[in-house]
Amino acid sequence: MIATKQMDLRANIKKYFDLAFNGETIVVSRKENKNVVVISEQEYNELQRAKRNAEYLAKLDRSFAQLKQGEVVIKSMEELERMADE
Repeated sequence: MIATKQMDLRANIKKYFDLAFNGETIVVSRKENKNVVVISEQEYNELQRAKRNAEYLAKLDRSFAQLKQGEVVIKSMEELERMADE
């Protein structure tokens, strides 16, 4: 991880973008602690995928808890087919 100031980023934007593209995380310090982070699109996509996976796993955990507590609705195949036709 590299930390830099906003003015240095502006003056050397290509350098920092190249570093981010090659896997480096760039933290840009700003006034009032309103910092930003520059990462590659690939790393951003990986973070988004991990976030979606975590959300999906949390849904599964909630579903398993509901199942254990008997909070389920049981339908036969015929009932499901009737519901689909409605």
